[in-house]
Amino acid sequence: MSRRTPRLFAATLAVAALTLGACAEKAAETPTASGSPSAAAFPVTVGSLTLEQRPEKIVSLSPTATEMLFAIGAGPQVTAVDDQSNFPADAPKTDLSGYQPNAESIAGKNPDLVVLANDTNKIVDQLTALKIPVYLTPAAQTLDDSYQQLTELGTLTGNTTAAADVVQRMKDDIAKIVAEVPQRVQAPTYFHELGPELYTATSKTFIGSIYTLAGLENIADPADADGKNGGYPQLSQEVIVKANPDFVFLSDVKCCQQSADTVKARSGWSGINAVKNDQIVPLDDDIASRWGPRVVDLLRVIVDATAKASE
Repeated sequence: MSRRTPRLFAATLAVAALTLGACAEKAAETPTASGSPSAAAFPVTVGSLTLEQRPEKIVSLSPTATEMLFAIGAGPQVTAVDDQSNFPADAPKTDLSGYQPNAESIAGKNPDLVVLANDTNKIVDQLTALKIPVYLTPAAQTLDDSYQQLTELGTLTGNTTAAADVVQRMKDDIAKIVAEVPQRVQAPTYFHELGPELYTATSKTFIGSIYTLAGLENIADPADADGKNGGYPQLSQEVIVKANPDFVFLSDVKCCQQSADTVKARSGWSGINAVKNDQIVPLDDDIASRWGPRVVDLLRVIVDATAKASE
């Protein structure tokens, strides 16, 4: 998954706040009986979309939406996913693209519901003209956005109870983790790296909000105070070194082979607290770029990594 520009990363977040917590993973693989789809629940309406019957051939062109669908027990209804949907492992991956969606290729899967993260190339109008129902799941800005998408997907797929269970479990797990965050006199600072070009995310983004829950202070916030970079500014090495973050979190491990060793080898970085104190934390690129149920695991990794930070 490329992280070459903040725009592309934003698209990744839009098309695609991570491994599911034990409970969430169980929900992803084994739908509960209480969440079993019910044909009697149809027709259903979410926004301007009405489905007369429970969809049985769902095409997901968003990695996050794919994770959500499987988490709420709709996996058996998913017949095709895009080329970036790699979780869960048994998702029916195809060569369909969420970045450059092709209406003809999508229609070839004969879907009765298509889930997209954005309206690239006016794909929604194209599919609507083909009488193919479309549900948009844009990049979440808050956890509430994520919960809403899970809930609405539950409604559209006939898995309302299972979706409600997943949402409640996420809320409970997050509340439990946040309660473990120590009260500090001064919040530890951090730099979240999207790529070796030093693009990052501010506290106003979804991923930034997760760090805020963990009680951390983002060194990138002043760089995009006016919001002109959409929450994804590029920092210079000089700015990072001067800010001297206590932690560096890497979400460019898979895509760009970054690691604690590569960070330590960067010119001028040896004096940064994160380097001196071995507080460089590798993240799973996919988990760190999606806003589905695995966001619980992302928060857990961040909180655990910072638990020993000095007050």
